[in-house]
This record gives sequence, structure tokens and C-alpha cells, in this order.
Amino acid sequence: MKLAGKVAVITGGASGIGESTARLMVEEGAKVVIADMSDELGTQLAHELNQANKVATYVHVDVTNETEVQHMINEALSIFGKVDILFNNAGIGSLSPSAELPYEEWRKVIAVNLDGVFLAAKHAIAAMQKNGGGSIINTASILGHVGQAQTAPYTASKGGVVNLTRALAVEYAKENIRVNAVCPGYIETPLLNQLDDEMKNHLISLHPIGRLGRAEEVAKAVIFLASDDASFVTGANLLVDGGYTAQ
Repeated sequence: MKLAGKVAVITGGASGIGESTARLMVEEGAKVVIADMSDELGTQLAHELNQANKVATYVHVDVTNETEVQHMINEALSIFGKVDILFNNAGIGSLSPSAELPYEEWRKVIAVNLDGVFLAAKHAIAAMQKNGGGSIINTASILGHVGQAQTAPYTASKGGVVNLTRALAVEYAKENIRVNAVCPGYIETPLLNQLDDEMKNHLISLHPIGRLGRAEEVAKAVIFLASDDASFVTGANLLVDGGYTAQ
């Protein structure tokens, strides 16, 4: 029960890494606010987690809308009384030659992946200051550390998350607010499973460990960073990438 008595807010919490993290956080004793735009999935997940007792709630949020982000944090405070953990996980991708990329698509990816991380952190920090501390974990990426063709806005946004994590960690360390990031490699998801065998095998080949990652493997890294086990860890970007960036 590494998170006993803690309250966590998870953006992008209705599916994928966010869902796996919500499930594991509840197992570790936390109460969770699942925040997403997928209302049906988020509501179903909260209902499932609440079968034993009241440990979860769902909140609709567009992380690019500051009013909605503030509402998300206020709901956590109203229902559970505090915010101890923020898992800044909401994100979107983009795949296009940069010379052909519409500026609107660039702005959309940056808005969700970078602006959204800042906005959620901004309002969570205000709540954590009242608690006397907290832990923020941002989802960055291997592409915050290395480049890849045709992913300019995604790579730029995740590079921004890597350094935003460091900046916030330095700024709020003395207030007992730790800020770290997880940087996943390619993770087994329903979307990746739609790829043909050739493309999927290519992605597998990029990881020295010889397979894609699993959402629960990233979730376990998030639990570590959220917990007191990581009490002397801040400003870190934890690679969970099967050796992808070690090459």
C-alpha cells in the first residue's frame, strides 16, 4: 500500500497507460480522479474501481482549456479533500512530413502535450502547496530524448515536457513538491496492434530487449515516482524503453 491515504489526479486516465496506472494506484491505496475526454470509458472505469468502495471518480477535461483544468482540480478537492499526486498523462500524436504539416496540427499537438501539462501542473501545485507537498509525474517519451522523422510536433512537445519537468522540480523542491517524468518507448496498445506485422516487427526491433513495452510496466514506474520510495528523486526523466535510447 505505497499510496495509502493519497489522492491522485490522472489526465488521459480512461485508457492505456492512464487506465493501468489508475488500477494500480487504487491497489496501492490511493483514491483517483480519472480525467479524460472519453466519457464512456472513464465512467466505466470509475464504476468498476468503485465496486468495493468509493475510491474513484471521473471528470471530463480538455487539458488545453484552463477553466476545465481548474475544474478538474477543484473536483478532486471537493470529493476527496486534497491532491497529493498528479499524473500528467494526456497526449496525442502526429505523423506527417514537416514540410507538409498544417500549422493547425502543430498547434494542436503542442497545446495538448505541452500546454496541457503546464496547466494541470499549475493548478495541482496550488493545491499541493496547501498540503505541504506532493508529487507530479509527467508523461514524456523516448522522443523527448531522440529525434524521429515525421514526428516534429510530438517530438518537440515531449522535449518540452522533459525540460519543463526539470524547471518545475527546481522551482518547487523547497516546498516538498517533487516533479519527475516517465519516458516510455513503444508500448503495446490496441492502436499498435492494428499495424501490419512488418511495421510491428520493425518497432519491436528498435528495442534491444526484443519486445514492445506493456502499459502496466510504465504504470509501475509511475507508482515508484509517486510514492515515498522516490522521496529523494526530483527532476528525473525515467526511461522505460527496453533499451531504445541506450543504442
